[in-house]
Amino acid sequence: MGNEKVGFSANGSLKRSDYGLTYNAALETGGVLIGDEVKISIEIEANIGA
Repeated sequence: MGNEKVGFSANGSLKRSDYGLTYNAALETGGVLIGDEVKISIEIEANIGA
């Protein structure tokens, strides 16, 4: 339609334990239910102009 568009993307991760979120449950196989690392991915697209 001739509109200009702009796009952004960002990726990152954080550790749950850095924010005091330490809850977890042990699995019978020896692992844990919830990992400490959370991966974040953001993608934004917008029309600019009228």
